[in-house]
Amino acid sequence: MSDVRYSTFLRHYKCMESTQFNTQILNHSDKLFRLAKSILRNADAAQDAVQELIMKLWEKRSILDEVENIQAFTMRSMRNLCLDTIRKNRDEDELPVEFEYVEPNPYQQTEQKDLASKIRSMIDNLPELQRTIIRMRDVEEMDISEIAYITLLTENAVSVNLSRARQKIRDQILNEQKKVEETVWK
Repeated sequence: MSDVRYSTFLRHYKCMESTQFNTQILNHSDKLFRLAKSILRNADAAQDAVQELIMKLWEKRSILDEVENIQAFTMRSMRNLCLDTIRKNRDEDELPVEFEYVEPNPYQQTEQKDLASKIRSMIDNLPELQRTIIRMRDVEEMDISEIAYITLLTENAVSVNLSRARQKIRDQILNEQKKVEETVWK
């Protein structure tokens, strides 16, 4: 058997071992959960999605050795699974929505925590693609190229969407500050 045919044979019949799976897949479960939660807006649904994806990846572990960037592949898979879940739920008219924003108690929280809550809320109200991109870039600290791979967009399209999302957040923050100043100076 030639070396090329033998390596092809090994690739098809060699399965990823559980230790490899743990280091290459399960180590990303927190990121997968945060991505799923940002898309689905429900912690329970996000946890279910992570478990479902991990099961699917475990079943397909024989072909995972061929994937160049496991993290980007799993993140893209999670995004696709979440979008499928949303589509399925829309068809059933049962889209799970969980609002995490709670009006902060001014006596218990600092201005910084208040602003962080408002920014999270503003991000939650962005369109799905912009919300996903801004979280991947600013929270998960992923590269533009990885985000492009996951979202199936060009790097330029990712940059444009990221820029627009940030601009919307900036405009909303400035509007909030302007409202506060107007009420203080009345």
